[in-house]
Amino acid sequence: MLSVRIIPCLDVRDGRVVKGVRFAGLRDAGCPVELAEAYEAQGADELVMLDVSATPEGRGPQVDTVRSVRARLSIPLTVGGGVRSLDHASALLEAGADKVAVNTAAVRDPELINRLAARFGCQCIVLALDAARTPEQVWEVVVRSGAERTGIDASTWASRAEGFGAGEILLTSWDRDGTRSGYDERLIAAVRAAVSVPIIASGGAASSPHLLAALRAGADAVLAASIFHDGDMTVADVKDYLATNGIAVRP
Repeated sequence: MLSVRIIPCLDVRDGRVVKGVRFAGLRDAGCPVELAEAYEAQGADELVMLDVSATPEGRGPQVDTVRSVRARLSIPLTVGGGVRSLDHASALLEAGADKVAVNTAAVRDPELINRLAARFGCQCIVLALDAARTPEQVWEVVVRSGAERTGIDASTWASRAEGFGAGEILLTSWDRDGTRSGYDERLIAAVRAAVSVPIIASGGAASSPHLLAALRAGADAVLAASIFHDGDMTVADVKDYLATNGIAVRP
């Protein structure tokens, strides 16, 4: 059995970690460097850092924050937010990112994924897919930090992105983000049926049983923010719970 990954997420704006509900009402949650260090010490397998204001502000990624975090971090780091070109991705990788996540720009120009994968390798490219449930009880892709609905079916887009060369899917439920109501297990299962690449489940975690449920729904890794930022539990606590329930975790 492959070991699952536990991944804290740092949503960053103006050099500070923030957290909100459904990508809005952002509150300060701390220093990204300090939190990154703390989560690695707790046993985090990887870290995701997303610049949540880059796309709405129409700018590229802030590489200085990435460089500062990498200087104190030894585990793999995925960085996204505002990535619209090969140059943006290259700058992030040179600053210390191990993987680059693309979202809005890839929806606008799906061939961007292909170009990134050809230059840097599929293992380096993560599709950040934000999905919202529709009145018809299916999921559509949302972009620009959830401000714009696209009408694109989430599972179909995940499959297309895999074909273009995305090596991993960071799947966030817009409806559950920050709500602490648990991951959208049906969304996870639907995308799992559409792709073979690893899925990182995101959006809604409030307890270790929520993370377990996401893994059982088909996720290969689970991402969480509020539960770690607010000190509800540590990464080590989550790993202990998962191991007790028969899930292989990394030491």
